[in-house]
Amino acid sequence: MHTTTAPFTLRAWKEGEGYERRTGWHGTSTEFGEITVLHPKAAFADTLTSEVRGGRIPSARFSASGLHTQVMTRPSLNGARLTVADATVYMTRNRWALTHRGRSLRLRCMGDSYRLTAVGRKEYELTRERDSEDPGATVRVRQSGMGKGRRLTISVSGRALGTDITLAALFGAVDRAVLTRRGAVRAGFARAFGFYGESAH
Repeated sequence: MHTTTAPFTLRAWKEGEGYERRTGWHGTSTEFGEITVLHPKAAFADTLTSEVRGGRIPSARFSASGLHTQVMTRPSLNGARLTVADATVYMTRNRWALTHRGRSLRLRCMGDSYRLTAVGRKEYELTRERDSEDPGATVRVRQSGMGKGRRLTISVSGRALGTDITLAALFGAVDRAVLTRRGAVRAGFARAFGFYGESAH
């Protein structure tokens, strides 16, 4: 159901100790209820998986696998797989594009087309494209604060679907660096030095 959605905030969250410790984001939307975003349970692993759960939104899992994940704490857009309500979401992007919009991640989910675009290093937009029956919607997510005060502020233009909220929240637990040229360069150097550090031990 399409719903006018008030802005809401997800705050930094953690529970458990040791191997069972989980971190992420947690908060409540007036329209979509309680929302929890889970960061990967184990960092620097062969596969990293972030998740979203909520009472009134579909669940989702975003996983990335490969050598590069061994020097990362969150899944990246490289070697990634995304499911929403157990259905595969198809993703494409032009890694050679020069602009933020050109480098957007494009998704096809439950019959709708989406575009994830970087606004800045800590801000992004998820747009559900308009079609013949629907004018679409845009969800903007901005991270701010430090330490325990970190938060994601989520605002919606247009009438949102639960899937819009799920995807927008989920990418708060994904490494989005490659959506900008500068971020892609930084990520490449970070991976290279990470692998060098691993091989030196």
